[in-house]
Amino acid sequence: MEAAGLGIGPDHPPRIMGVLNVSSESPYDPSVYDDPGEAAAYVDEELIGEGADIVDVGLESANKDLDVLSAEGELARLDTAVETLESTAGDAVWSIETRYHEVADEALSRGFDMVNDICGFADPEMPRVCQEHDAAVSKMASPPDLERPGAIEDVDEIYEALAMNGFTDKTIVDPAFGGWSAAKTHADDRETFHRLREFTGYGRPILVSINRKSFLKTIADRSTEEALPVSLAATAMAVERGANVIRTHDVAETRDAALIGDTFAGSTTHRDGTVTVRELDVRTPREARRHLNRLEATTDIAAAAAVTTYELTGLSSAAVAALESATQTTSATFARGGSEAGASGRSDGQASRSGSRGLLIGTAAELGAVVEAAAGASDALGEAIQAIDTDRE
Repeated sequence: MEAAGLGIGPDHPPRIMGVLNVSSESPYDPSVYDDPGEAAAYVDEELIGEGADIVDVGLESANKDLDVLSAEGELARLDTAVETLESTAGDAVWSIETRYHEVADEALSRGFDMVNDICGFADPEMPRVCQEHDAAVSKMASPPDLERPGAIEDVDEIYEALAMNGFTDKTIVDPAFGGWSAAKTHADDRETFHRLREFTGYGRPILVSINRKSFLKTIADRSTEEALPVSLAATAMAVERGANVIRTHDVAETRDAALIGDTFAGSTTHRDGTVTVRELDVRTPREARRHLNRLEATTDIAAAAAVTTYELTGLSSAAVAALESATQTTSATFARGGSEAGASGRSDGQASRSGSRGLLIGTAAELGAVVEAAAGASDALGEAIQAIDTDRE
């Protein structure tokens, strides 16, 4: 898809969305301005000048501890945003962050190019307005409540929330990272990030906003001021997992990290005439199921769509025999390697413990059958083989 001529999606480089706030209550001071001239200078130098493709203007803070501004309150601040846009020399797509269709309509009529809806079409008129303006819109996962953006914990519910009130032709999906509710934990955010590839199942561009987020800071025990390195590491990983737009306060550094993630991402696209072939980065049956649902295809084959490989070491002769016997009745494969005795894989020069080793390869369904058969046939495998994730979703 495109936003005001800017291509966004897997066929384009990752796009960087820089942040400008005209809300005095916003928590990140470097991006907050109430003077249009100063704001325009910040945009030209710190955002567009450092590589931002999109400038996202916030009219109010989305902090859950603050009162929600009404549509009238946001409209009262819109003049500052428009004057900033008109005073900026650099070229970028301009996005207005709002939850109200009235504000989106006014902003799009006065020069803005796209909308960042932090309430995910909780205002049911928002998609109509965006369609009428032929404007791209980022849709953040949220309950159907204009006062509670992004307050969803469970990943499956986040996925469902993004489908609420449908999509426009130019919708970008945002799974909503961060502390939008007291109930949403860092573990919830980490699980969402772990499963980020699933959101490619919509067949739409993905936006992530993870810059200096708490769920990353706590991993390395860093303050907000110290959290740029963890944000950049996560940015590269997010792009590798399918993110197409990265929203950030640290434009130059984030751009570099995103390009690294994009360069080493696994998916590729080939076209020949009317036929397009895109390699999907599908790692689990659940991810496959998302794509099958999008294509309105049967999901019965999801369990066979992702092959997993496990390395097993320290195997006795009885354990090897059990695995070889179990794989004969399925399409899974056990490839036996040589003995570990005398192997020099340890850094201290010591040989690893003796025994056989090999690779066990198969789909989730196939591995489940192998685990059940092999564990029942040989005590020598013990509990280790039960750790194989046969319900790998």
